[in-house]
Amino acid sequence: MASRRLTSAALSGRILVVDDHPAMAAVVSEALSDAGWTCEVETGGQAATAALRDRAFDLVITDLRMADVDGFDVLAAARDTDPDLPVIIMTAFGGIDSAIEAMRRGAHHYVTKPVRLEELRLHVERAVAERRLRREHRALHAASRGGLDALVGSSPAMRALADLITRVAPSPAPVLIRGESGTGKELVARALHAAGPRRDRPFVAVNCTALPETLLESELFGHVRGAFTGATTARAGLFVEAAGGTLFLDEIGDMPPALQAKLLRVVQLGEVRPVGSDDGQSVDVRLVSATHRDLEERMRSGAFREDLYYRLDVVPVVVPPLRERSEDIPALAAHFFAQSCARNPHSPARRLAPELVAALARESWPGNVRELENHIERMVVVATGPRLGVEALDRVRTAAASGGGDRVRTLREVQDEHIAQVLARCGGNKTRAAELLGVDPSTLHRRTRRD
Repeated sequence: MASRRLTSAALSGRILVVDDHPAMAAVVSEALSDAGWTCEVETGGQAATAALRDRAFDLVITDLRMADVDGFDVLAAARDTDPDLPVIIMTAFGGIDSAIEAMRRGAHHYVTKPVRLEELRLHVERAVAERRLRREHRALHAASRGGLDALVGSSPAMRALADLITRVAPSPAPVLIRGESGTGKELVARALHAAGPRRDRPFVAVNCTALPETLLESELFGHVRGAFTGATTARAGLFVEAAGGTLFLDEIGDMPPALQAKLLRVVQLGEVRPVGSDDGQSVDVRLVSATHRDLEERMRSGAFREDLYYRLDVVPVVVPPLRERSEDIPALAAHFFAQSCARNPHSPARRLAPELVAALARESWPGNVRELENHIERMVVVATGPRLGVEALDRVRTAAASGGGDRVRTLREVQDEHIAQVLARCGGNKTRAAELLGVDPSTLHRRTRRD
C-alpha cells in the first residue's frame, strides 16, 4: 500500500502502533508522524502490552489478528493501564461481529484493512481530542466541586458530618467549624454554602492569619478614600462583597483582639463601618468560622473574647482527623489521584497500584487530608511510568528527607511564599496584591520578575 502525506493540522501526542506485519505498521506510523504525532511501533501484542506498562501513550492503534497476543488482549491491557486511553482496532478480517465485540470491550473505533489513512487520521484526532476534553472537564469539575459531593468518604464519621451539614445548611445561624489543620474545614464551609438557600450568592473566604491586622480590618470592613496612607480609592470590604451569601473566616482563633471587638459589633448589629467612616452599612451574610485552636483555652488566657465565641459557636461542626476515618483513605487517594492527573496531563501516571493504596491506608497522616493530597501530587509529578507503586511513595519521601527537614527557611523564602499567597488570592492582579501587601506596585513587579 502506498502511503500519502497527511496535510491537515493534527494534535500532538504519543501513539502506540501495533501490527505483526512490520510493513503495515511502518505505513501507519509514517503517515501519522507526518501529521505531527509521535509514534512508537511494536510488531507483536506481547511487546505492546509491555510498552503499555512502562510508558504513557495518548492513543493505541492495534491489529486484531496477531500471532502471540491478539488485539483484544492489547485493548484489555490498555484499559487496565488507563481506562480513558482510546484504542482503535484495525483488521483485514472485517465483519460486523468482530466490530461489535471490539466496541463492546471498550474500543474507541474499528477500521478495516486496507486502511484509508485520511480516515484513520481523523479518527485519531477525534479520539485524542475527546480524551483531552474529558480530562479538562474533570479538572474544571474538580475545581468547582461544591456541596456534599465534595466530601469524599463513606466512613461513619463522614456520614455523620454530611448529615449534620444537611440539617444545618438551610439555617442562617453562624457556624463554627473546628478540626486539626489539613482536615478540610474550608471544604466543609463550602459544602454548607452550596447545600443552603444562599448557594447562588457569593461565597467569600478570608484567612485571618494571612494579613497584618491593619490590612485585615480593611479587607473585612472596607475603607473610605484617604482613610490611611495608600487608600487612594474606597473599598467596600468582604462583608459587603458577601452580601446575601456566606463569609468564611478561616483561622478565627488567631484574629487580633482589637478586630474581635469590631467583628462582634458586626455580628450583633448586622452592619459594618468602613475604616475612616462614621456611617454604618447593613449587611446580610451567613457567617461561617473555622479554627484549629483550642478556643476555650484562648478565652481563659484572654486571647479570645468570650462574648464573640458564643456569637460564633451557635452551631458547632467538628471535622474528624484522617486517622479517625482511615477507611476513607482509598477513596481519597483515588480522588486526589484523578485531580492531580488532570492538573498534570503530561505526567505518565495512569493508575494507583493496590499495594500503594494499602500502604497509604496504613499511614497515620499527622497532616491529615492535606498531607495525603500533597504526597499524591508529588508522586504524580515525579512519576516515571504509568503505574504508581510503593516505590513512588518511597521516592518522594527520600526526596523530602534529603531536602533537609531541619533547615531554617530564609526571610526571602518566607516573603516569597506570602507574596505568592496574596497574588493567588487576588487572581494574579499585582496592583491589588501590592495594595494588600502595603508596597508600591513597581516593587512587587520587580520582586516577582523571573531572572
